[in-house]
Amino acid sequence: MDEKALGQSLETLQEVVTTWGIKAIGAIVVLILGLIAAKWIRASLRSALAKRNVDETLVPFLASMVYYLVLAFVLIAVLGMFGIQATSLVAVLGAAGLAVGLAMQGTLSNFAAGVMLLIFRPFKVGDFVDAGGIAGSVVEIAIFSTTLHSPDNVRITVPNGSIYGAVIKNFSANDTRRNDMTIGIGYGDDIGKAIEILQKCIDEDERVLKDPAPVIAVSELGDSSVNLVVRPWCKKEDYWGLRFDLTRKMKEEIEAAGCSIPFPQTDVHLHKVG
Repeated sequence: MDEKALGQSLETLQEVVTTWGIKAIGAIVVLILGLIAAKWIRASLRSALAKRNVDETLVPFLASMVYYLVLAFVLIAVLGMFGIQATSLVAVLGAAGLAVGLAMQGTLSNFAAGVMLLIFRPFKVGDFVDAGGIAGSVVEIAIFSTTLHSPDNVRITVPNGSIYGAVIKNFSANDTRRNDMTIGIGYGDDIGKAIEILQKCIDEDERVLKDPAPVIAVSELGDSSVNLVVRPWCKKEDYWGLRFDLTRKMKEEIEAAGCSIPFPQTDVHLHKVG
């Protein structure tokens, strides 16, 4: 190769490196600025929606949608800097759409489930639910997953598809709840006296609602006890406190009145052989 050809090759290489190097640096700058802008827009949108008293269930979902849309525009802009037109990009994405869809079935399913959760609203942020077999307070409903805090304060992230496709129990939806408790007495005890004592325990607790009226009745003749059901109604926020306090009080009052609380026993008889 003569000096002239070598010089032209070096000049061409220098031009290519300069041109594409500048584009690469520009693309990196645009990408970084785009990421910063997307995060800022997401945070600003969250703040603006919160100030306008928009349902807090919708805020993270809408903010995430805008965030990903901004990232999509940034990606298109970066590709455009390398001469890839948006129409060409759409064509490529369309051709690869089927393969991507098959590869991301779970992700797309979670997205669709998230949309359905926001449309039908089986629960909202702050509700205590049992969703997808997981119990906890709803912290956030995002595009692909829902975040719960368990009663022992563990943060749990559940895919939306697992929630929407399963039974959802919302313990916060209604203002009142019924406590279902069972207490056993001995077969030799006075049932009427026991019911009177249990009724007294309920009447003395201000958290028990008068309407609907509480129920005390014989529910079962068990192997070693006569089982009485106690079903008082209360406000949802009093549920656990009332349950714990009544359980202790009923046990103490029943025993103080001379009634017994049987517990399972097993009699073993030994026979001497020979």
